[in-house]
Amino acid sequence: MSRPHTWKRFHHKSRHTGAVVGKRRDATLDDVAHLAGVSVATASRVLSGRGPASKAARQRVASAATELDYVPHAAARALATRSGTRLAVVVGGPTAHVLNDPYVGRVLAATAEAAAAREVGVSLHWQPLHDPAELGRLAENRGIGGVILVNPTEPALAVVPKSARVAAIGIGTRDIPSFEVDNRTGTARVVEHLLAGGRRRVAMVTGPSWLPCTGRAVTAYLRAVDEAGAPPRLVPGDFTAARGEAAAAEIMARWPDTDAVFALGDLSALGALDALRRAGVDVPGDVAVAGFDDIAFAALSRPGLTTTTNPVEDIAAGAATAVLDRRRSSPLTFYPSTLVLRESA
Repeated sequence: MSRPHTWKRFHHKSRHTGAVVGKRRDATLDDVAHLAGVSVATASRVLSGRGPASKAARQRVASAATELDYVPHAAARALATRSGTRLAVVVGGPTAHVLNDPYVGRVLAATAEAAAAREVGVSLHWQPLHDPAELGRLAENRGIGGVILVNPTEPALAVVPKSARVAAIGIGTRDIPSFEVDNRTGTARVVEHLLAGGRRRVAMVTGPSWLPCTGRAVTAYLRAVDEAGAPPRLVPGDFTAARGEAAAAEIMARWPDTDAVFALGDLSALGALDALRRAGVDVPGDVAVAGFDDIAFAALSRPGLTTTTNPVEDIAAGAATAVLDRRRSSPLTFYPSTLVLRESA
């Protein structure tokens, strides 16, 4: 069976007419998977020689790759040639427990999906807040071709070598592009929704103080309550359900007349909701509760949690693609957050 001219990579003469056929696009891993009748992940495992696959699948993939004159994606070749064959997802945090955050799992999965299409692996690393130099050492590791930095801080960004290929999910620099949700607007919309519903004493459970995104959200909250003539009520949070529970108890002890709680993070909001209900507080009758992120559990809680979206998968894919393709992107790319109304507020 002759190979379709569509997949030829160089000018050649047609065996039928002798005419010169123009240069066509390279076959991709998606094309190989489609022709072989397997998933992209299976095709990637077969062609890279890493991971399980049935004998039949291996034969079909090998045949399809030959049929299409397939060669690895240019970005993957560049990674392998330059400094490594994997992307490192590096997550900043005070302890390694930050790696257990469901948010990190979403980033890792989306990054792995983008990398798999280019036959590039992904590894997960903790970036200790107390040792920002660790990021610099990691970026210079010859086994790593690029870095996706999650929860970046200014001290960590300052040690990244200029030659490193890095994208940040969070704040960036002139040389390190930033991909981030617009949590300022998202926060404002949630708080404005609570105020529009008649709530006048809205407390906020913040995120960690060391994260720059927390400051933007707090600023938006303070502006919204100030414009409404409502009192500001802030308690520190850390995006966990346990802290959300403790924060709800603290809020009701300090300000018993609170009629709404907004937590910067759905896990904290769900923790607050659970604590309030166990204390006999009617949600939303006595106290409305809202969060941020729209994680899967937000729709499953009782009552369903009002929140605002965080398109983590799109953000991570954008950051990964910028690194993989060496794409020159704008210094800051904001992704919109959409209000999701449910029964809790």
